[in-house]
Amino acid sequence: MIQPYTTSVTVTADRDWLASRHGTDSTETITLDLTKLAKGTHYAEPTAGQPYGYVRSGVPVGRITASGLYGPYDPAAEDGREVLAGLVYAEAAFTPGATNVPAALFWHGTVKTAKIPGGIDPAKIAYNPAGAQIRFLVAVST
Repeated sequence: MIQPYTTSVTVTADRDWLASRHGTDSTETITLDLTKLAKGTHYAEPTAGQPYGYVRSGVPVGRITASGLYGPYDPAAEDGREVLAGLVYAEAAFTPGATNVPAALFWHGTVKTAKIPGGIDPAKIAYNPAGAQIRFLVAVST
């Protein structure tokens, strides 16, 4: 006899990088290229106790020109990721073997620089009219 069962997984976003609610009501849907992100820094892999992996909330991303997918923001990149598009708003779950992950993009608002996963140097962010409109607070009490 087969006995079906159901499991559910709840991922709670750690948004301690968020300094205000401004901009949280107008995120955009994007697709992340998981192969460009760094395990441990940008995402956690699935485990025996957690069947889904997830991209961390707050990861800075840029749009890869050739594919239209998003990867980690890198001011030294030459593939489109040198333009900060925004931050991953909520943790984005994915199944084992996935390479493309849907996510929400936080593209304008105020954030706490010290809390960004993987870090970011606001001094290296060049203005771009197509880029994010984010105010980075450098010295914030926790």
